[in-house]
Amino acid sequence: MNSLIPVHRNRSGALGQRVILDMPEPRGYLAREMSATRILPREARFRKRSKQFVRQRIKTLEPAVQPELTIYYDALYRAHGPQHWWPGRTRFEVIVGAMLTQSTSWANVERAIAQLRRNKLLSAAAIEHVPMARLARLIRSSGYFRQKALKLKAFVKFLRASHHGSLDSLFAVPTAELREQLLSVHGVGPETADSILLYAGNHPVFVVDTYTRRILERHGLANGKESYEEIRRRFEVSLPLNASLFNEYHALIVHTGKYFCRKQEPDCEHCALRPFLPPGAEVAS
Repeated sequence: MNSLIPVHRNRSGALGQRVILDMPEPRGYLAREMSATRILPREARFRKRSKQFVRQRIKTLEPAVQPELTIYYDALYRAHGPQHWWPGRTRFEVIVGAMLTQSTSWANVERAIAQLRRNKLLSAAAIEHVPMARLARLIRSSGYFRQKALKLKAFVKFLRASHHGSLDSLFAVPTAELREQLLSVHGVGPETADSILLYAGNHPVFVVDTYTRRILERHGLANGKESYEEIRRRFEVSLPLNASLFNEYHALIVHTGKYFCRKQEPDCEHCALRPFLPPGAEVAS
């Protein structure tokens, strides 16, 4: 996976204007400038910031557009660098991981995938033909293993029926149409569908998860009532529509959520996003 150039090193001369980079494959980099009228100088934007101020700022922006999202990416990338996501040796393995990671930790998913690999079952054809009981037993570590076995079976059945078992055919479908197809598969919700699209298919969709919501809410950029689609749209209209950028940004959010913006005992003191917290929102570790 190509690594991203940190955004903070690429700024135009106009006051407050920032540049965020697109990365077309496989040629070099193309810079796309974000509108200077939407992004205020950092000092002005974060001085004496309060939750009430943040809410008012959101209301005055174009629908769903939040300039903060470009600045947050800048800070996270500068602090942590490229994350090299998603962990998986093949596109199909990434799909399996996206489906198994629902309601469990990645460590549990890794054990399940290792079992499937050990038994040579990390292909659509192998999953299609393995007995359901055996498949469930092998992925037991991922939790809800019987339901997840059914979901894996449903996916490979869909792949066979709609795309002749070919991932090339699957990912050649336009993004919006393919997303609807995936959402029609038993057990595939929005987060799973978007993970498959982004990480296995390189389609430019933003993945929203619990970490994303937590970070936005603690920074006053969401109130907890937004739907999945509303938050996804905020990212997609606030950033260049680029799969590599979305990949890196979501991976950085996951890293931040796991190690700093934790549900219990968050480590605000050492978090790269600490300067942007509303007054009084910081929680001591």
